[in-house]
Amino acid sequence: MPETLPADPLHWADAWLKEAFAAKVQRNPNSMTVATVAADGQPSARVVLCKDIVPEPGYLVFYTNYGSQKSLQIEDNPKIAAVLHWDALGRQVRVEGIAVRSPDAENDAYFATRDWGSRLGAWGSDQSKEIESREALVAQIRARGTDLGLKFAGDTQALTDGEIPHIGRPPRWGGFRLWATAIELWIEGGDRIHDRARWTRDVIRTSGNGFSTTPWSGCRLQP
Repeated sequence: MPETLPADPLHWADAWLKEAFAAKVQRNPNSMTVATVAADGQPSARVVLCKDIVPEPGYLVFYTNYGSQKSLQIEDNPKIAAVLHWDALGRQVRVEGIAVRSPDAENDAYFATRDWGSRLGAWGSDQSKEIESREALVAQIRARGTDLGLKFAGDTQALTDGEIPHIGRPPRWGGFRLWATAIELWIEGGDRIHDRARWTRDVIRTSGNGFSTTPWSGCRLQP
């Protein structure tokens, strides 16, 4: 990183993500570990896909089932943390912040870009809920697909023809915006003398899921 730290770390994080995609360093360069905390204080972490970094005004976007464990924990405690790590590039981004649901229009627009199998899966799976077998899961997905107007070929997931009915977004599925209150950028260095810097800012809820923010304040950290 330059001697004078950049004023806005999210622009750097966004550039790093784009470079990771261009370099094809891993199958899903936008893999992001998201950590939430249950009411009893037990943390949980899982990998999701970061679908967007919006440097101005400053949030990251990921999508999930609103009935999932992560979503229910976010509803109880919206303070979460996330990590993007590119081992082949020697870079890492850590994020702390407040997660809120994305607007319905934004959710609808993104859902429409997904392939029909992913859209069907969003309807067919009650994420994080128990089920007796994989066979029962497949049967449930097929049954809900039939309700949506899909016609399957035999016992396969293939359709009988190339015509796919419109599959709208289920109400229980959508995005979260992670409004960053802290960002840490890390660059691998020789002899473990890594380059590390952290930025913080205040994020103030204005109304609904809207926020105002203060400028970023950055400092270097020892590795």
